[in-house]
Amino acid sequence: MSQDPALSSALPIIMDGDPGLDDAVAWLLACASPELEVLGVTAVHGNVGLPLTVRNAGITLTLAGAAGAGVPYFAGTDRPLVREAMTAAAVHGDSGLPAADLPPPAHPPQAEHAVDFLIRTVHARPGEVTVLATGPLTNVALAFRLAPELPGLLREVVWMGGSTTGGNRTPAAEFNALADPHAAAVVFGSGVALRMVGLNVTMQCIATPERITALRTLGNRAGRVCAELLTFYAGVYRTRYGLSGGALHDPLAAAAAVRPELLDWQSMNVQIETQPGLNFGRTVCDLYGVTGQPANAQVAVGVRDEAFFALLLERLGTLE
Repeated sequence: MSQDPALSSALPIIMDGDPGLDDAVAWLLACASPELEVLGVTAVHGNVGLPLTVRNAGITLTLAGAAGAGVPYFAGTDRPLVREAMTAAAVHGDSGLPAADLPPPAHPPQAEHAVDFLIRTVHARPGEVTVLATGPLTNVALAFRLAPELPGLLREVVWMGGSTTGGNRTPAAEFNALADPHAAAVVFGSGVALRMVGLNVTMQCIATPERITALRTLGNRAGRVCAELLTFYAGVYRTRYGLSGGALHDPLAAAAAVRPELLDWQSMNVQIETQPGLNFGRTVCDLYGVTGQPANAQVAVGVRDEAFFALLLERLGTLE
């Protein structure tokens, strides 16, 4: 939890993402969890353009109240390493946070670039810091390119992205992987300790109408805003996937940092397809070890959905 860095048992994390409504819910969960010490937030291009993801980072920290107070946030990269930029505004709305009762950011972003902050912070606490990444991996990949020693100094990267099965933006590719597959390839090839929380598990975690009602009746602004965001989200998921609500992609990745035992994990080799074509952006997961290549990731293959949502509801209920 960000407000008490003296807690020796708290896991130091940097939250990197592209808010985006489910990033916001994930970051609220992280801020509200005493198991985590939030060192900072780094924004990246993705669901909407960088100016909006930076502003939305500030809004989310302010929405977290005391739990987000004093947490610095930083602007990162505004485009992928190689491919052209893309957004998911059709899913997240033009602003990225389609809700009415949003506070303005309590303070502006820091002048330091997000990539420089990542490098500096990990060097200051070698072996301690986890990066919770809920967007394209451009910031992380650039940090690894500029400081090749960084993968060995990080405790772990927990990434919401990819899938052991199909995609959601194309038949093969999940959005965060597709938005910068070259960056994902850098991270997966770096040797960093890495956990992947993909569509194969996140699409099992649905913000049903009953769950949205539970959030709304928490009695705080965070709950009301999350309910409004997820109501907007639900319309897209009903139309596109025939589901009763939106999938809680990024909140599940945050829960994986808080309580990894909520998911089942399998070590495997994962490669990122960077060649143009039907499989561009696909996370090619060697589920059965047929390639003989060594594992480079712990991949989530199962989830305890009810326990996950209970955690989310409990933690959001502690916010102001």
